[in-house]
Formats: sequence, structure tokens, C-alpha cells
Amino acid sequence: MADHSPLDRFRTALTVASRAVARDAELEVNWTSEAPTQAGSTVRVPMPGRKLEAGPVAAARGVADSFALKNRHHDAALHRRSRPMEPIAGQVFDTLEQVRYEALGANAMAGTRANLAAALDRRIASDPILRADRAEDVPLATALALLAREALTGEAVPDSAADGLALRRAAIEGAIGDDFAQLAEVLDDQRQFSERLMGLLQHLELVATEPEEANEDDEGGDEPEGDEESENEDKEEHPSDSDARTQASPTDDADGEGEDQDGEAEDETDESEGEPGEGEPDGMLPTRPNRPWTELPDDFDYRAFTTDFDEVVSAQDLCDEEELTRLRTYLDAQLKGLQGVVTKLANRLQRRLMAQQNRSWDFDQEEGLLDAARLARVVISPGHSLSYKIERDQEFKDTVVTLLIDNSGSMRGRPISIAAISADVMARTLERCGVKTEILGFTTRAWKGGQSREQWLARGKAPNPGRLNDLRHIVYKQADEPWRRARRNLGLMMREGLLKENIDGEALMWAHSRLLARPEDRRILMVISDGAPVDDSTLSVNNAGYLEQHLRKVIDWIEKKSPVQLVAIGIGHDVTRYYKRAVTIMDAEQLGGTMIEQLAGLFEGEDK
Repeated sequence: MADHSPLDRFRTALTVASRAVARDAELEVNWTSEAPTQAGSTVRVPMPGRKLEAGPVAAARGVADSFALKNRHHDAALHRRSRPMEPIAGQVFDTLEQVRYEALGANAMAGTRANLAAALDRRIASDPILRADRAEDVPLATALALLAREALTGEAVPDSAADGLALRRAAIEGAIGDDFAQLAEVLDDQRQFSERLMGLLQHLELVATEPEEANEDDEGGDEPEGDEESENEDKEEHPSDSDARTQASPTDDADGEGEDQDGEAEDETDESEGEPGEGEPDGMLPTRPNRPWTELPDDFDYRAFTTDFDEVVSAQDLCDEEELTRLRTYLDAQLKGLQGVVTKLANRLQRRLMAQQNRSWDFDQEEGLLDAARLARVVISPGHSLSYKIERDQEFKDTVVTLLIDNSGSMRGRPISIAAISADVMARTLERCGVKTEILGFTTRAWKGGQSREQWLARGKAPNPGRLNDLRHIVYKQADEPWRRARRNLGLMMREGLLKENIDGEALMWAHSRLLARPEDRRILMVISDGAPVDDSTLSVNNAGYLEQHLRKVIDWIEKKSPVQLVAIGIGHDVTRYYKRAVTIMDAEQLGGTMIEQLAGLFEGEDK
């Protein structure tokens, strides 16, 4: 038998080392050409290449060390309970928690420190901080992560990011004071670290001030104090999720929206009247109000400033045929490695669905179709009347399934590939079962508002304008369209520049209305997403939870009053806080099984 290659031996050594760091004998290390991920006890790190050059090898070790330290020092449930719900605050909370557990390893082991530094250099190479010319262009999460790493480990900021960080360093340090020193005191206690981290977020005005701070000058607990206590109770009842985002690097622009979330354009800095934090250094704080969605009034009403620039467009209208063919070829290449597993899972779903559609008969009837098994009796006793059969009514309802796919920037890379592959597999399988399938996508036409925002600015910037971006809803496959005609359209999801921001509530209403217009008896809406709605233009001039609250209300209405069955699939992000029926997948290998179980469960649950 041939010896293992040097790359195989390196992976074996990396697995052993990672298990030792994580103190987990079940941890496995595999290679990936995509973004590093972790699914259960399996981590996927960048392949260093067969030549095993020093730089890529150290970066691979650093990624593996980071995941191993997370296994050892990170409590995901505690993180979910502690994480703030405001989008930017949550992003900062995630990245600084990653800095915490990486700092524990770096401070204890010199080799791990060097590996993590190499991994950081690799990640930061694509971060917007390297291209920043103004403070507004520096992602706040990136800047805070680098400053926290410097304070907690003593490691200098990478030279490539030093100039960008300098644009924002003074403003951040002036706002947070000695917060990093306080965090260093509780580095090995995640609970206390999270509590003190919330204080840092308050100093940056990314979250609402705690009641004790807000009312320390009050004598006897007045009405505002009671409101804030109620707000805190609401936060406990609706814990946040997305600890999965801690798998991304502190400086990784995985959301695709980081550089737009963290820094606002100069013409927006004075848009929110009466907003706390006036007079703060330019570029220091986001312009969005820092209030959780639970503060929104009961009579909250969602609206769009204008719908003139919204569009519903077919996939082939956004891309010429040649490019669409090339993109589909690229998607097929990613699907190739999963073809065997996918085929087996698709066949399993087909068998389960077809089993519910099998024909059944009532025999020994006085009329109906002649029963071939009774032919002998007909010949021997022609007068015998019980020689017929009648087909029973089928319980399997005529069904249509809509797959609604989040096409936002945070889905860029591996997540959108998983979503496209899932749509491809489900459409093929369901078509073979006689179930019609529609595939839809949702995003926006532009970053930070597009023509809607321009019109709002031209009309005098009215307060609380509502949704302030141009919607783009994409039809990849119509329900009555054969899969073979639409398969090429799915490649559009791989197109650079397509994925922008996501306004989930309106997308859900759009897909739902299309389903209600269908004649089928059963209608199923499956949402594939990676978390909360984010549109920087809308959130900067409305209440902080404007989009999220609308999404919750739409989901609640569909789940309680609509005939449409709703199920959600979270891509690397827990969506159970929004949907009653939901499941999360972390990688494509989990895709087939989880989606099949969810869909088959919907069929079987109602047909029993």
C-alpha cells in the first residue's frame, strides 16, 4: 500500500494537535477551498497546498487552533442568551467573544499565538480596513477586534491594517476608556466577560443604557425606569442567536455588509433628530437609533417610502445567456463532490413521498372495474356479483412547494452555494414525485438605499420614512416550469455583485401571495436564510428593530392564520427565534438529510 502523502500526514498531525487543544477526542479536521467552517465535531480549514509552504501551513494551523479553542472555552448557549439584538452590537459581541477565547490560547501557548497571528494575516487581507480612506470606511467590528487583541494579548496590530485602524483608534479609545483592561481581568470567565462587554457596547452607544446607569440620578424609580425594566424582561424572553457567526474571523467581511453597516455616509450623520450621542467624534458611531425592537409601540405599522423602484425580475433577465451558462457550470462543479450523497437522499425522499401516493383499492364490490384476480370466479360462476374493485380516494393532496432563498451579502460564499445546491436538489426530486416547485430569491437593487433613498433626500428627509431601499425579488423557477428549463437560472446566485441587503418581511409576503394564488390543495413555503433582516438605509433612519419587527409579525400571521405551511432552514445561523418550524445546517453535507426530513415531515404530519 502506498504511503500517505505529506498533505495527509499534515492533516493527521493537525487533527491530533487540535484534539489536544480542544480536549475533545472526537474532533476531526478536513480541508476546504471555501471559508473555514465548523459543524459539530468536524472543522474545515483552508487547504495549504501540496507543497506545504510555511505561510499557508501556519494559517491552516491558526484556523484549526481557533476552532479548537472555541470548543474548549466557548459556551454557545450562554453566548446566545447574552448576545444583544441590535445588528451592529451583535456583530461586535460575536467578534470580541472570538478574540476572548483566542486570547486564552495565545497567552498560554507560544506556538498557538504564532498560528493565530498567521490566520489573522490571511483573513485581514480581504477586509475593508485595508482600503479605508476615512473613518466611516473602517468596519467597527474589525477595529474593535484588533484593538481588543492588542490589549488582551499584547500582540501588535498587523502592519497592513495599522493605517486603517489609526483612522478610528482615537475615537474608540476615547469612548470606551478602560473597558479593555476590565475585560482582561475576566478573560477566562465567559459570563463575566459578556457582562462587561455589554458595558463597552453601552459606552459606544450600540445598545441601550442599563437601568442602573440611566437612572442613577433618579430618587425613586419613575416611569422611564419601569419601562427599561420591562425592556430587559423582553430581552430575556427573546434571546438572540447566531453564535455561529463567531466562526467567522473578527476581521472577516463575511456578511458582505460590514463596511456599510459600520460606517455611515457623511450626509447621514445628522439625520436622526434627538438621537443620543450628538457631538461624538465623526465616524465613531452608526447613525441608527440604539433601541431594541421590543421598544417599538404596539401599533407599529410598517410601510415603504416608495415602491416605484422595486422590481420582480426573472433570473435570465439579469444576466446574458453566456454568463448564465458559465455560472451554472461553476455551480455544477461544487455539486459534483456531493452527487453521490445527494442522489441517495433524493431517492429516499422520492420513495417516502411516492409511498403516500400509492393507489389502493376496495375489492369484492358489486360494481366498478373488473378485478383481474377474480377472472376464474367469473368463468366458474358468472352470476357472482362481487368481482369488481373501486379505487380509494388518494389522501396525498396536490401540492406546491416554494423555496424562498435569502440573496443577501451575508450569504456570500459557501452559504449561497449551499442554498443553490439545495434548491437544485429539491426541485429535481419533487418534480419526480409530481410536486410542483417554485424557486424565488430576494435582495435589494443597491447598497444603502439606491433610488428610494435619493428620492427621500430630495424631498427633505422626512423622519421615519419606512423602508428605504429598492427591492429586487428574483424568480429562478416558476411552479409550472420544468426543472430542465430553469436549472441554468440557479447559477445566477453565484454572480458577483448580485447579493446585497435583505428585507425578509416583504419577501415573505411576496412569496406567500404567489402561493395563495396557486390552485393546489397544499401549499408549502420553505425559507432558506441566514438570520435577521438588514438594510442599512432603512435602519439608519427608523427604529432599530423596524425590519425585524415586521418580519416577526408576518411570520406570526402566516403561522397562525394562513393555509400555507411555513418552514425555515437556517444556513449557519439559528432562525428558530423567528420561525416555529425551523432547522439549522452548517454545511452542505447536512443539507440533504435535514431538508428531506423537514419536507417529508410536513407531508406525513398532515396525511396521518
